[in-house]
Amino acid sequence: MTTEPLPDSLQIPFDPGSVWLAGAGPGDPGLLTLRALQGLRQADVIVHDALVGERILALASPAARLEFAGKRGGRPSAHQDDITNRLIELAREGHRVLRLKGGDPFVFGRGGEEAQALAEQGIPFRIIPGITAGLAGPAYAGIPATHRTANQAVILATGHSCAGGPDWKALAATGAPLILYMAWKGLPGIAAGLMEGGLPADTPVGVVTDATTERQRVLVTSLGTCVEDLATSGLEPPAIIVVGEVVRLRPVLDWLPQGASHG
Repeated sequence: MTTEPLPDSLQIPFDPGSVWLAGAGPGDPGLLTLRALQGLRQADVIVHDALVGERILALASPAARLEFAGKRGGRPSAHQDDITNRLIELAREGHRVLRLKGGDPFVFGRGGEEAQALAEQGIPFRIIPGITAGLAGPAYAGIPATHRTANQAVILATGHSCAGGPDWKALAATGAPLILYMAWKGLPGIAAGLMEGGLPADTPVGVVTDATTERQRVLVTSLGTCVEDLATSGLEPPAIIVVGEVVRLRPVLDWLPQGASHG
């Protein structure tokens, strides 16, 4: 994989002793931003999450040191405080540190927490947004986040929260499509709450696993049967789950057959 530098007009200073909090996008290396690519090519140390794939890490400078800091539900994971302290330690040692996260660091990626800690310690940092899986995954499945005939708003929500999670009945009452992150295990309670909030059992649901990668798979089901259908589907997380009328557009907009190459 080439590590030729980007043109000077596309680069900004990446100073020693600083941290770039960057989004690697949802998985397809073609969706990586140029700024994140610069970080990969210039960083001394790359602290990356589990959802950052090998094809993206292959774009790093051969001289860069890779440090795994993955957090996966239900599996042994690095503690958030340890990750944050490591970023501070590496920056104080004078390294150019790339904290590389799947998707976007500020969309359910704990980037805000890490940036707060860096700011409190006086560590210079920069935020490099990435394409979040909640938008890219459905798009790669032919499910638009918004469509003029279906909705005028969309809600991004997490199914896993240390604060107890969203009020599903209240979200159902908005009528807006829901794009759910980290909702696999909580889906039984989420589906029940949404139906209690007024969403019909036949509300379409789309489940996109391994979004934008060559392993991507899509299940279209309904709110009333999604838990059973998912349990017998053979699919596994990570997944983005879309609830709402926009899912009905998939048969027309499905541009990428399952199993096809994603670049």
